[in-house]
Formats: sequence, structure tokens, C-alpha cells
Amino acid sequence: MAMWNRIKDQAVSQARSLQQSRGTGGAGGQGPGPGHGGPGQGTGQGTGSRSGGGSRAKLVGMLKTQLTSAKAELKSGAYRDASMAMCALVAAADGHVDPAERQHVESLIVGNDVLQNFPPDQLRQRFNKHVDRLTADFQAGRAEAMQEIAKAAKKPAEARAVIQTGIVVAGADGDFAPAEQNVIREACAALGLSPTEFGV
Repeated sequence: MAMWNRIKDQAVSQARSLQQSRGTGGAGGQGPGPGHGGPGQGTGQGTGSRSGGGSRAKLVGMLKTQLTSAKAELKSGAYRDASMAMCALVAAADGHVDPAERQHVESLIVGNDVLQNFPPDQLRQRFNKHVDRLTADFQAGRAEAMQEIAKAAKKPAEARAVIQTGIVVAGADGDFAPAEQNVIREACAALGLSPTEFGV
């Protein structure tokens, strides 16, 4: 837990530095607002001008770094399964998943440094199972994926890593859409975490 707190403090410090380097009132929109201390301060909410894209990319890069530094701790089946459910929800956030999007997210999963703790076939199988259920019946598939995500709540470091994994996948295309942000917020609720901690 001490390691996670150190990483979280680094993220808050880096986010504040990012915001200060952009000056006050940056053009990309405001994150959760001053004083919240979330790593996403000033990163925008998927609305407003596109000039916040650089900050979003830095946030995604920072989250990847944090996840990589915790890689040794993220080897449980609960983290694996919850992360695959999270990735499927992000992919299907707008209510559907086209084959190209599915393949893109799958390649992000298999190429993710932390998820390389697990055999690629296990990751693909779990991700595709959730995407198939979401495609067949979105509401039932969503409920099932949220139940899978909630299982990671027992270990706070893993719970946070599931959210970070979802944000990294959602932000990989340079756009963190409102529907993806809503999915992240719902997953935070299932894990007993505050969305403002992640800037959503």
C-alpha cells in the first residue's frame, strides 16, 4: 500500500506541474477543479477545444508509467478478469463494437506491459467473452462486466490499476469520449473509488 501511495503522490505532483506549465485557465477545459488533487486536473472532460489533447496524452503516459511500476503486484486473476471486463466496457461504451475497434483494443491489451503478466490467449478469451455478451445484450453484458470489475475491490491497488488500465485503453486513440468517461465513473462506483482521483 505504501508503494501505491508513493505512486499516487507522484501522479498528483506531475498533474499539478502539467497544469502549472499550461498556465491557469488552459484551453482544453478544466478537470475536476482546483483543490481536488486528482491526476487528471486540467485534462478536460472530452468536451471543449482539442488543445487539451496533449495533456490527455501526458496523463495516459503517466498512468502507463504508474501501472508499469506496479507490474510485480498485478498478477492476480481478479485483476486480469476485471481489467478485461473494463476494456470490453470501454470498447462498447457507445453501445456497439465494430470489428476494427475490437481488434484495436485487443492489440492494446496484448501489447500492454502490465497485462503481459498473463498469457495473451487468456486475455483475448476473457475480453472477447465480455464483448460478445455486450454485443448480444448490452444491459445484461454491462451488468456482468461490472460484477467482474467489483471483484477487484478487495485489493485497493488492484482496483485502482483496473481503472487506470481502462483509462489507458480509452485514451489510446487520443480521445477520451464522454461515454468512455461514464463507464470509468461507473466502474469507480463498483470498486468504491472516487472518479475525481482519476480526473473523471
